[in-house]
Amino acid sequence: MPEESYSQDDVQQILQLAIARQSPDGGEFSRPQLLEMASELGISPDNLQIAEQQWVSRQGEFKERQLFDDYRRRSLKQNFIRYIIVNSFLILLNLVIFKSADLSLSIALLWGLGLALKTWQTYETNEEKYQQAFQKWRLRKQIGQSITTAVDKLINPR
Repeated sequence: MPEESYSQDDVQQILQLAIARQSPDGGEFSRPQLLEMASELGISPDNLQIAEQQWVSRQGEFKERQLFDDYRRRSLKQNFIRYIIVNSFLILLNLVIFKSADLSLSIALLWGLGLALKTWQTYETNEEKYQQAFQKWRLRKQIGQSITTAVDKLINPR
């Protein structure tokens, strides 16, 4: 045994590993089993219920963040595809008409710079900027849902 005292995080990790090793059916527990484990650990039913509500809330936000990350990647991919299609067309058009691609290459370089900045912004690891972008996306999504609900109620009153 390494030490006689453990931090709260250490205890949590040790118990999590022990529970994972002992779990039946590949890690699935029933509600009664959860209540029994909490009781054995001296956790009150009220504290367990609060913890469960916090867990559900965090799961919801985690799923929402996954949707946000998927949205950002899809948006970036669409921008790349648009960039390739439009700039390929412009370069070919300039080559056919002017026998030179100077103007279209300038456009491609400027657009490419903007796309590179967008890519950097999408994969930036600054938590504060990510959080701001996530909150803006979430607000736009909520406003869109509110507008859709209001329009549905106007069109189909019950």
